[in-house]
Amino acid sequence: MRKIQIRRGREQMQLDDIMELLGQSYWAKERSREVTERALDHSICYGAFLEDGTQIGLARVVTDYATILYLADVIVHKDYRGDGIGKALLASIQEDADVWGLLGVLFTKDAQTLYEKYEFVRDGERCMYKPRG
Repeated sequence: MRKIQIRRGREQMQLDDIMELLGQSYWAKERSREVTERALDHSICYGAFLEDGTQIGLARVVTDYATILYLADVIVHKDYRGDGIGKALLASIQEDADVWGLLGVLFTKDAQTLYEKYEFVRDGERCMYKPRG
């Protein structure tokens, strides 16, 4: 894995880099800057950064901090995929005592195998959940 740093917190996130990342996705490539900014403002944000400060990965958790978490926008820049950065983002969330013990929900078209490594179970074609605890 390349040398990266995982950071937590909205204030750490680089909106221009995030817009480029989401532009590479099938689910958010049409999302506006304003909507993206609002989503970040109301989420726990985790980012993967190169040493020069460029953000190359993102994961968001939406939660009530009591019962449920929704995992969204997990993405790594196309030039850095396959280096374990997505796993590092998920491991960082897994280590976050504020949210990991909650029931988890996510939707994915093609990354079920990755999420299964982090306690998520398939529930239909795209839905996955992580039992509480």
